[in-house]
Amino acid sequence: MTELTDEDILAANERGRIAMATKPRAKSARYDRDQDRIVVDLVNGSTFAFPPQLLQGFDRATPDQIAEVEILGVGFGLHWESLDADFTVAGLMTGRFGTARYMAERFGAAWDAVAAE
Repeated sequence: MTELTDEDILAANERGRIAMATKPRAKSARYDRDQDRIVVDLVNGSTFAFPPQLLQGFDRATPDQIAEVEILGVGFGLHWESLDADFTVAGLMTGRFGTARYMAERFGAAWDAVAAE
């Protein structure tokens, strides 16, 4: 195993500081049953919402299961325990609602064009 140097630790801390400042992070997340949307409030004050049916594995999810959304760690991800599902906030915001295969099957040529970018 390679030994970590003080320089390695400082560099890792800097990468973490940059990620915390620049990557989208969830402050809160909830399921709005009336609008049938998962609503994510970000730490920068903006809000992002999307229909849960877009998510891989949510085609048979109940409203109660969808409402069990949890924020992972410092806000980089969302988790649904009963659905065994995890998604990154950044991925969701770029329209990634599942694996590459799921996206290609669900969205076809439109997704293939986006994925090629």
